[in-house]
Formats: sequence, C-alpha cells, structure tokens
Amino acid sequence: MSPVGPLPSGARDDDTLWAVIATAGRKSRVANIYRNRMAALEDRAWRAQQVAAYEDFLRRSKQPVPHYSVAPIRRTDLPKAWTPLPALGFLRGQFI
Repeated sequence: MSPVGPLPSGARDDDTLWAVIATAGRKSRVANIYRNRMAALEDRAWRAQQVAAYEDFLRRSKQPVPHYSVAPIRRTDLPKAWTPLPALGFLRGQFI
C-alpha cells in the first residue's frame, strides 16, 4: 500500500466530471460523461456531426433537432438511473 500524499499538480480532489448535454426543444439530458473536457468536446463534435447527417430527415418528420453542449457536472448530480444516450438514439425515439 502506498502512502497517501498531496495530489499531483492539476489533479482535482472533487468528483467533477465533464458532461455532454443533449437538448431538444425544452428537454435536456446528460448524453455522456468524461473525466476531461477535451474528451467531452470530441464527443460533442462527433454527436453534432451525426445529427447534421440526419438534420433534413428530422426536420421533415417534425422532430426536434438535438443540440449538444459541454458543462462540468458532479457525479452526485447525475440521476440514479442515468445511462449514456446513444448518439443516434433520437432516430428511434430514445432521446429523452
């Protein structure tokens, strides 16, 4: 067992994570969580690219087009039954 010492420079002692937030209309949901902001930004960009590919279809079928953002979140703020949101889940009516 190694001794417990001070945290390395840049390490955080709290449970803050980075969340990719999906918003469609007035509803929002945490799509996924990451330990660092860069990974969350990459996921947000990928999800936005997937939505852009189906945007015309969504508009023609009068579905709200989801938008994605990144925000810090604490693990304790996640709903108890939270599960990651599939990027194309909105096509199967699984957005929220």
